[in-house]
Amino acid sequence: MATSGTKTFELDVADYIEEAFERCGIEARTGYDLKTAKRSLNLLLAEWANRGLNQWTIKQRTFTVTQGDADIDLATDVIDILSVVCRRDNTDYSMERLGRDDYLTIPNKTTTARPNQFFLDRQITPVLKIWPVPENSTDVIVYDALTRMDDAANYTNTLDLPFRFYPCLAAGLAYYIAMKRAPGRVPLLKQVYEEAFRMAADEDRDRASLKLVPARC
Repeated sequence: MATSGTKTFELDVADYIEEAFERCGIEARTGYDLKTAKRSLNLLLAEWANRGLNQWTIKQRTFTVTQGDADIDLATDVIDILSVVCRRDNTDYSMERLGRDDYLTIPNKTTTARPNQFFLDRQITPVLKIWPVPENSTDVIVYDALTRMDDAANYTNTLDLPFRFYPCLAAGLAYYIAMKRAPGRVPLLKQVYEEAFRMAADEDRDRASLKLVPARC
């Protein structure tokens, strides 16, 4: 028996909605059913941003510093910054992350040198504050950003996620719809969703070896 030889199976927004309604034991019959389901789908994607690190949403970005300018407005799709380096003469120098209080208590925020620390001010438009203030306009800041997934806009759109998360997304949408349309199925669908997300998230983890180094006193 021959296999298909293809690896192209992919669901669009309408497919996910149909699958979710079927799991709830009902059918999407009206335009409002589609509208409310798509709204739930977008809320589900927002929830995923709060659940932790989704590897496929990590984007590496760069910008060239401007002498004397320590505050950089980032794109609004940035959720968090994972790591930052300052690149000078093809050499990357790691930068330490500061908390809000640590950054606030820096005595002289106008000191100029090669930046070696950063604070991410997580506003609606995130601001990356680097310190010391850049002493030139040639250093390049390279950062790994956790970014927002694309919205579920049109019903014919596919979604911004790897195939490993297809079951998880379908289970989560079914749970969200059940809260509105099939409350009797909420406990079961929530359990299925949590298990599906755990399995997908465990598979999506970084497999690099963990090394713990004691701090020097």
